[in-house]
Amino acid sequence: MWNRQTILLSIYIGLISGILLGLFLKLVENITGILVYTLLLNIDFIPGFGAIKWTEPIEFIFHLLVSIVIGFVFVFLALKLQIGQNFKKLLGLSFLLCIPTFALFFVLSILAIKEVPAWNDWTAFSYWTIAHLFYIWLIPTLYIKLLPSHIDQ
Repeated sequence: MWNRQTILLSIYIGLISGILLGLFLKLVENITGILVYTLLLNIDFIPGFGAIKWTEPIEFIFHLLVSIVIGFVFVFLALKLQIGQNFKKLLGLSFLLCIPTFALFFVLSILAIKEVPAWNDWTAFSYWTIAHLFYIWLIPTLYIKLLPSHIDQ
């Protein structure tokens, strides 16, 4: 199941979707002043990591690593479940994998040490949700576009 092509597919899906999610939230933050991009990258509450003053590019790399892991899990399950290129099923799989991202808004808001949106900032939550719905849509879209034809289940 895992070969060079499926590994690269997983990495590309994670990188492209993670970069676009980050850029979208950075744009929202720059336009509105609502710190949704800051929230996305924030790791100041993690013991050991929080004590270090990370630069934005390094925090973005951490975000991309999480997205790449999601890419690997998505590709693994899509191949294992033999979903093929059925967009509705792939979208459902992506949605199931990413459901925690909606709740993460509240958890990350509460745990954050630096300034981020409050857990009950519904405007920020709306932007967060829209961005992650876009991310959920991107994953199967990229999978279908990038899947080599000879790998197709």
